[in-house]
Amino acid sequence: MENKFIRGTFFLTAASLISKVLGFIYIIPFMALVGEQGYALYRYAYGPYTILLSLSTVGLPLAVSKFVSKYNELGNYKIGLTLLKYGMYLMVLTGFISFMALYFSAPILSEIVVRNDDSGGNSVEDTEYVIRLVSFALLIIPAMSIFRGYFQGSKSMGPSALSTVMEQVVRIVVILVGAYSVIHIFNSSIRNAVGIATIAAFIGGIAGFIVLVIVFIKRRELIKKERDSSQSNKEIPINSMFKELIGYAIPFVITGLAIPIYQNIDIYTINTLFHSIGYTNNEAELINAVIGLAQVLVLVPVSLATAFSMSLIPGITSAFIGGKMEEVQHKISQTLQAIMFFTLPASIGLCILGKPVYTMVFGLNKNPELGGVILQWYSLAAIFFALFTVTAAILQGINEQKKLIIGILIGISVKIALNLILVPYIEALGPILATYFGFLVSIFSNIYVIKKALQYKFLPLFQQLQEVFLLVFIMSLSVWGVKWLTELWLSETLGIYSHALITSIISIIIGVFVYLGIGLRLPFVKKILERYKKSAS
Repeated sequence: MENKFIRGTFFLTAASLISKVLGFIYIIPFMALVGEQGYALYRYAYGPYTILLSLSTVGLPLAVSKFVSKYNELGNYKIGLTLLKYGMYLMVLTGFISFMALYFSAPILSEIVVRNDDSGGNSVEDTEYVIRLVSFALLIIPAMSIFRGYFQGSKSMGPSALSTVMEQVVRIVVILVGAYSVIHIFNSSIRNAVGIATIAAFIGGIAGFIVLVIVFIKRRELIKKERDSSQSNKEIPINSMFKELIGYAIPFVITGLAIPIYQNIDIYTINTLFHSIGYTNNEAELINAVIGLAQVLVLVPVSLATAFSMSLIPGITSAFIGGKMEEVQHKISQTLQAIMFFTLPASIGLCILGKPVYTMVFGLNKNPELGGVILQWYSLAAIFFALFTVTAAILQGINEQKKLIIGILIGISVKIALNLILVPYIEALGPILATYFGFLVSIFSNIYVIKKALQYKFLPLFQQLQEVFLLVFIMSLSVWGVKWLTELWLSETLGIYSHALITSIISIIIGVFVYLGIGLRLPFVKKILERYKKSAS
């Protein structure tokens, strides 16, 4: 069980990291092609698409993972295949309904986010166009995601990992090649380039789905053999099966929507809020785009939390169903330690190096002054996102879904209220602080429920994390010192971009060297690396 958990974590973590890194890298040339205005238009399309995607899957992929894991633990392998069959039918139906909903609501959404009375920035027609193009992805992604849920519930993470990487690679190739061709070969508009970028989600989804189908066909005989050899196979009425499944699924919908909802609150309120305090449409869209770029950087380390939580759910469910409470607590401690080890230094590093890193990545013509400040303030969101994702996964694994939903809804309410309150006073920093407070409410709620339901003691965890905190503190001092010395010694004849590039590279190298150089000697870190070596072998 332990080896499967670690191996699954390794595969999903690697795939998620590759996907996030690729998703971060492609933004740089894509921004160079379409600019802030084009990127803002891209965000207008992907914001509501992400919400509809979560609603169309109705939480079933992760619910299927939990369902299959439970019944496999009980020896009933047949029910997993039955669920996959009928779940696929349901995903095709809900995907089509969501496609229709997004396609035909595009005019309404466009008028919410873009003003008709301002000639600057993107138009309502442009926004409507890209939203309708991205809606086609809803026809394929839900069906693909339920396949992933089946494999993860069977503790076979490889197919999901391979499918995730393939989907992202194909999507990015289409985005970059398509946008470049539209602008530089066909001399067409930014709107059409962004249109190609949005339809790429559909094409990438097809590629990821094909990978899963091929793997399933290759394993079909083995799966049938495992099903037929089991002595515990029992038929469950379809109605009862879906009733149980929906009970699992609803919390996954809410949890999966949490980060996208926070992002969409910003996408669909920032323009209006900044218009109300005197900003033009161009200026408001600039802030909207820069916050989106900061989110791209911050969400790279958060991919670790996503990967861990996906593989955490089946393992915790199996242990919880089997009454193995010590194993449940061990998995919780193991995951939280690893999450903090990876996300904490990344967040602090981005906070210290906000301006030079933003300038290095996006260049001088992408408002590095504003971007650097926003990235510095937004960088700590990686810690909040990671802790929320993992604690939410824990609550789902121990069947505390209702309390999880309450905590999420309260947090979202806090976010909306603080956006309205803070933006008029602290402008661009308002949405960032509102996000922090909203997630803090949800995280503390999750921690309280975990402590109460499992009698889990967080004090030993904090004691175990002291080494990480000390290590991050030492790394932070070294990064700050190197940044200060580098900026002091660099010749004033160098350009601003050269300063940012050299400062970022040297500071990051020294930070990684110090963090890993000391960290590799710590017992806690040695255990993490030993687990990963076993999972990779």
